[in-house]
Amino acid sequence: MKTFDEALHHLLTHVDITTKTETVPVGAALGRILAEPVVSPVNVPPHDNSMMDGYALHSFDLEHNNILEVSQRIPAGAQPEPLKAGTAARIFTGAPIPEGANIVIMQEETEQLAENQVKITAQKPKAGQNIRIVGEDIKARATILKQGHKLRAQDLGLITSIGTAEVKVYLPLTIATFTTGDELLEPGQAPQPGKIFNANRYVLAGLIPELGFKLLDLGRVEDTLEATVMAMKEAAEIADVVVTTGGVSVGEEDHIKPAIEQLGSLDMWKVKMKPGKPLAYGDIQGTPFIGLPGNPVSAFATFNLFARPYLLKMQGASAYKAKPVWLKADFEWTKPGFRREFARARLINKNQQSFVEIYPQQGSGVLTSTVWADGFVVIPEDNVIRQGDKVAFYPFNAVNE
Repeated sequence: MKTFDEALHHLLTHVDITTKTETVPVGAALGRILAEPVVSPVNVPPHDNSMMDGYALHSFDLEHNNILEVSQRIPAGAQPEPLKAGTAARIFTGAPIPEGANIVIMQEETEQLAENQVKITAQKPKAGQNIRIVGEDIKARATILKQGHKLRAQDLGLITSIGTAEVKVYLPLTIATFTTGDELLEPGQAPQPGKIFNANRYVLAGLIPELGFKLLDLGRVEDTLEATVMAMKEAAEIADVVVTTGGVSVGEEDHIKPAIEQLGSLDMWKVKMKPGKPLAYGDIQGTPFIGLPGNPVSAFATFNLFARPYLLKMQGASAYKAKPVWLKADFEWTKPGFRREFARARLINKNQQSFVEIYPQQGSGVLTSTVWADGFVVIPEDNVIRQGDKVAFYPFNAVNE
């Protein structure tokens, strides 16, 4: 049996990062992973410009006179004339600074005396104030986003601010899934004695596309070795990775392990964690395979803790491991266990402080806990937790993934 850290390390060291790429318009690149760095061909801003509406002038002129002629008007997008000595230019936010000016006085610190005359009332103005200099945000030839970065809305704005229309990204991985278990019913079917509804299928149908992958749902496979082998062959032929739920224990009706051993190799079997002790990893005729437990919470937990970082790394993402937030416990955990536990938990605020509380029922069949919770709290092996202790909290929706 592997520890959680050993299992995750084993999994991540066996990832082969995809090499399949495509070039897409920036507007269609949200959520995609960059396959090459984005380098700016230009300075941003491309010229010195005004930070606000006001008057552009040379600070030297204010040493002799605070009433100046307004010699030109410069809106954003205009090309100004060189500034006439001893005068000011009416200027607007984003407009280029005219040659000969080195300061912008905000309009609130001026008084218009006539149509073409302004009085400067600013106290102790300094050269360079209220001017954005060329390249202040981005220098030409600077790398603004690195390979492996997952593109967010603000990234698309940054890319288009340098005039780039297309980006090279990795093709989304294709993930084939199926669930096993003759006890499973599909939603809409009439309840039957001894049967349960197939929740795991729809959990995966949400988790996989949510990460930006293409889902191929092969449905439910009957609990026979022959059916499991056939489903695995089909999945391996059409997908980059195969993910299943159920059938990874050691019972007579659990066929994932013998099927994998027929078709490929099984590298990992049990993990010292709760929920999610049974976990399978291997390959089906060269296609990576991850087998999740059948219990709904165990399947949800092992996907988030193992499959998600594995798939993100394979997709080429540079950020694939979730980062913990350290918070005070608003609960007691008095019975230490030999396995690492991932308790379903949520954030609460008390007296302007953030705490984390856990769901009262932590069983692997209590799917309600995953809906109630915001993430997992880690209970280390052989540890107790007291009220107010610092604990590691991993949000379900990881930041910077």
